[in-house]
Amino acid sequence: MNYIAVVTTIGSLAEAQHIARTLVEQKLAACAQISEIESFYVWNDAVQNEKEFRILFKTTEANYQAVEDAIRKLHSYELPAIHALALEHIYAPYAAWIETNSSRQT
Repeated sequence: MNYIAVVTTIGSLAEAQHIARTLVEQKLAACAQISEIESFYVWNDAVQNEKEFRILFKTTEANYQAVEDAIRKLHSYELPAIHALALEHIYAPYAAWIETNSSRQT
């Protein structure tokens, strides 16, 4: 089993909380962590500087597409940042917890 951390950013805490709670409740992710950040990026040919909230979801690689689809459905940005990082070294009991809690029952 391969484990990943999926990351997105969002403009408001309320929206970040809604997305985080929804994906955890749907068992697409075992955990979602929200951090306040400051972002600099180019949009519409101008450098932007905004406060945002980063959500980090811990899940399995097999769930990536469903997680991406759910984020895209719930996200208010025209072009949301959605990317995943492999969790290459992971404490085995914690990995088992991720697997158990990010496995939808069909």
